Amino acid sequence: MSAARLVGVLGGMGPLATLDFLQRLLETSGAQRDQEHVPTVTWNVPQIPDRQRALAGGGEDPLPAMLQGIARLNAAGATCIAIPCNTAHAWYGPLSAHSAAPILHIVDATVQALQAAQQSSPARIGVIATRGALSQRLYQARLEAAGLDYLTPTEQELDTLFTPGCYAIKANDIATGGRLLAQTAEALLARGATQLVMACTEVPIGLRHAAPELLALSVDPATALAQACLRHWRQG
Repeated sequence: MSAARLVGVLGGMGPLATLDFLQRLLETSGAQRDQEHVPTVTWNVPQIPDRQRALAGGGEDPLPAMLQGIARLNAAGATCIAIPCNTAHAWYGPLSAHSAAPILHIVDATVQALQAAQQSSPARIGVIATRGALSQRLYQARLEAAGLDYLTPTEQELDTLFTPGCYAIKANDIATGGRLLAQTAEALLARGATQLVMACTEVPIGLRHAAPELLALSVDPATALAQACLRHWRQG
């Protein structure tokens, strides 16, 4: 482990999801004392414009605000950067181009975790993600390249279950958000999914509250990203 390595976290999308990611990083480390935890610097600024609305064509471009955070993390000495927001990876290209520190890709980390799980038990993956992430094929393209079978929410499920559930979590209405996100997961399972990817960082927060039994069927991209951060630190 290297004290010279410092994990930067571009957060604020949303702030609760950022705190949840940091919790995953703490739990993943297996640390027995303070000095064994992964050193981090976090830019948890929630004024970054809404990513879903931007991709839908009706919102302000979040890229300038995200670039500001990337610049601050680089200036703080980050040696890699994690973004615990799946939809924000629609801007992964320009963000990486403006960062001296490599940016870990949350979908690549998740697919790696899925491939490891598939070796023992092939599954049909239900992807719970924002309409923006789905429209950009952030998960679909990588799952197809890895030869993994998947299905996604229908437009009706996105409109009536996932999207209001996601924004309820952002508004700290965990009970309502959790119920709606659990219904999204159950709809995918009813249509044939045997494993879930919680491809929006609000989803695990909601499911832990409303349907913890579904977590055993789920892969958490935030946990996969935390594991990638841990590998980066241990490379030193």
